[in-house]
Amino acid sequence: MKKKLSIAFYITREGDKDWLMQQLAGGNYFDFPLPLSNLKGEVFSNKTLQYFIDEELRHDHFEIVAGVQNRLSLSSSGEQRKALLSYIVAKNPDYLIVENVFDSLDKVTRAYIVSTLNQLADDILLIQIFSRRDELLPFVQTIYIVEGNAVNAKLEKDEFVARPMVDPDSAFTGSIPLPIKTFNVQSGPLVKMMDVKVAFNGRTVLQKICWEINSGEFWQLIGPNGSGKSTLLSLITGNSPKGYGQNLVLFGNKKGTGETVWEIKAKIGYFTPTMTLQFERQDSAEQMIISGFFDSVGLYIHPSDGQVQIAREWLKLIRMYKDKQQPFRMFPEGKQRMILIARAMVKHPPLLILDEPTAGLDDEMAALFTALINKIAAESNTTILYVSHKQEHGLSPGKIFELIPTQNGSIGQIAK
Repeated sequence: MKKKLSIAFYITREGDKDWLMQQLAGGNYFDFPLPLSNLKGEVFSNKTLQYFIDEELRHDHFEIVAGVQNRLSLSSSGEQRKALLSYIVAKNPDYLIVENVFDSLDKVTRAYIVSTLNQLADDILLIQIFSRRDELLPFVQTIYIVEGNAVNAKLEKDEFVARPMVDPDSAFTGSIPLPIKTFNVQSGPLVKMMDVKVAFNGRTVLQKICWEINSGEFWQLIGPNGSGKSTLLSLITGNSPKGYGQNLVLFGNKKGTGETVWEIKAKIGYFTPTMTLQFERQDSAEQMIISGFFDSVGLYIHPSDGQVQIAREWLKLIRMYKDKQQPFRMFPEGKQRMILIARAMVKHPPLLILDEPTAGLDDEMAALFTALINKIAAESNTTILYVSHKQEHGLSPGKIFELIPTQNGSIGQIAK
């Protein structure tokens, strides 16, 4: 059966996705046989997924059934996206818009999504909106390039694939700023787990986890959706009570015998893309970075001259100094993430955790982000724990820890 029209829109670093969605909703034909305003459609996106998760959390309303206790909010990224796609397919739309459909997904779930969409494209109009070149759906042959508020090119697949990739090698000049003072870190590993086991409601998630993270190392944590990566991180950050009674040492103290949760958090710089949603005040870029000295959401304390100077050095490094007084919320998401990485690093914490940091970024911004992480690893004593399914081009972790699911919970091993 001949496929109906499937096309894609590639959003560049300066591309305006909101403008594109308005064009589609307003009836811009592009190559469609009919304007979308005459058809019944659905949107598969992070925004759609978040809407249904919010409905669960705020109103206890379960419109979509997912993996863990039938709740989206408790399920892995893969389970969430499978459930959302099944829900949408069951509604029999005339067209489907899929936006950054592979964010935070493992290889198995990605293959499932591709197979499902491939079959779906036999019967409906499928429109992909994406920002990473390697995420183009294999059956799509026509790609529009969106830059600013315009479509500036229409390419066939072979032309698009042949375009050169971004080279971030000279993205940052100068060294990363030094801290005002250094942490007094004890000798020995920052994190040590021996035969750690975690279970929820009788279901084992992690078993016999043995892992040692030492000062100055650069680790990547990998594992399929639902394998327990978030659970493992919560043990390290102190957010999970499951760490008590375990053979777990954090910054020299066995869990439950020494430091408080807040003392542990003070030694950890943490970043995940959802953090950008936590900052709703009108703090400037400079104020946001300074707030990292106080681990606060917003700046409420008058900073010292030294703290202001270091924040400005970070702004110069990430090439945002001239915009230092611009409100954080006014920046595009990629630049917001750069600011938050600087915020996490102003104190040079002993441990920096980056949880899916490039999810949703375009190719150029992801390359810049990768270059910045490599620079931090090379020029500081901060240990980096990078969590992602995606193997970013140019990323240079020294070691990889992999979670491997079994019927009795995931085991862990250092990848060869």
